[in-house]
Amino acid sequence: MAKQQAEQDSLFMARALYLAKKGRYTTKPNPRVGCVIVKGNEIIAEGWHMRAGQGHAEVEALKNTQEGQGATAYVTLEPCSHYGRTPPCAEALIKAGVARVVIAMQDPNPLVAGKGVALLKQAGIDVICGVLESEAQALNRGFITRMTMAKPYVISKMAMSLDGRTAMASGESKWITAPQARHDVQKLRAASCCVLTGVDTVLADDPSMNVRLEGVDVVQPLRVVLDSQLRTPISAKLLTLAGRTLILTSSEEKYKIEALTQAGAEVYVIHAGMQGRLDLNAVLLFLAEQQVNQVLIEAGSVLNGALMEQNLIDECIVYMAPCLLGSSGRGLFDMPDITVMADKKNLTLLEARKVGVDLRLQYKVQT
Repeated sequence: MAKQQAEQDSLFMARALYLAKKGRYTTKPNPRVGCVIVKGNEIIAEGWHMRAGQGHAEVEALKNTQEGQGATAYVTLEPCSHYGRTPPCAEALIKAGVARVVIAMQDPNPLVAGKGVALLKQAGIDVICGVLESEAQALNRGFITRMTMAKPYVISKMAMSLDGRTAMASGESKWITAPQARHDVQKLRAASCCVLTGVDTVLADDPSMNVRLEGVDVVQPLRVVLDSQLRTPISAKLLTLAGRTLILTSSEEKYKIEALTQAGAEVYVIHAGMQGRLDLNAVLLFLAEQQVNQVLIEAGSVLNGALMEQNLIDECIVYMAPCLLGSSGRGLFDMPDITVMADKKNLTLLEARKVGVDLRLQYKVQT
């Protein structure tokens, strides 16, 4: 009987996780959460968190049924217990009269962190935790990282040739990969809270750094440029697009700040690190304060190398194209301080799959 119940719990939780993924591109900075209400081993209502400020998954599900009394609620994240922009979900479940709540993972937010479970138990509700926990954690790794470490989860996205080159010696790089891989990058951007680059990339490529997915509801990620000396031109394309563009600098030249602000940027002064460059730890702390869960790095070898050397990259996603750019081409990471094998950076392959003609390699960086 216990085995059968565990199998049913996993089955219904899998459905709740599927619903949670519907908010992958829209819930930022909130976590993605799904909820299924079950009675008599049948789903009677479903819901998911769609957008920050709107109803949480439990509330959305309960809106779809009047038969919550004695039911079981399957939720991918511990129901909240505090008043924020919406009322506590734990209280909504109690009011609905559910008899049992199955939770995938505890909420890492210190405002909740076990308090939702305690509130449910105090009301006499049977609470089960940890069902498909690893799947739920993977869905919200950025939110978990920000809540537990006060920093975002950092992914570096790169495209390279078979011989490990990201561009020609001249800087020409369009296009190494095929359209399918570039479309996949759009989904990576959409799932991120922020797309970050360095000013050299802005000067060389004049990138848009926005999401272009037709027919898909997306909350545009922040566009963030690291620009210690405020060299971003006021004519840069990313200043004219929908959404916010943040320029992080160590310069306090007022006329440059005013010109970029009038052009559409938000300029923030960040502590300078070595050689006048921005302190990258301070940058990530600042982004966490801006409620950024996940950062997607789209930059050149110098910024990627600096982040990697300081162990600030959590994951790398590399699109490898079936082409050769030659020995004079530019590499992935500029890390001149690594001169012996003992200092090499090790990565663990998480996934390898084809995207069109290209190979998509996903690595976890070992720290």
